[in-house]
Amino acid sequence: MKSKVLLLLLVLGSVLTSCSSSKSVSGKMYKKNAHASYYADKFNGRKTANGEKFSNSKLTAAHRKLPFGTKVRVTNKVNSKSVIVEINDRGPWVPGRDIDLSKKAFMDIAENKNQGALKVSIEIIK
Repeated sequence: MKSKVLLLLLVLGSVLTSCSSSKSVSGKMYKKNAHASYYADKFNGRKTANGEKFSNSKLTAAHRKLPFGTKVRVTNKVNSKSVIVEINDRGPWVPGRDIDLSKKAFMDIAENKNQGALKVSIEIIK
């Protein structure tokens, strides 16, 4: 019983530490050097982690920690194009990726339409 309580406290402490180290104040930079990818078409129509139906034609994104409904500005570091997306899913699960954008959001800021990942910054809007 004690080991379960200790494990729970360790996990809770880890979650609180990771939440407090990210800047979550509206209008503040969340991550300056991030990597974005986009969802494959095969995910269209599937449920996201918050229960919505995924559509590659909407301006949505997946993030591992940000709360559902959070709006973020994702800016391409190469061409300065940006898009505002709403977090409605969890991921990405590929190492080195920070945010998965819908295909529309990704293509709106991509320099080359054949790219699979972008260097971006992520700013919390609300």
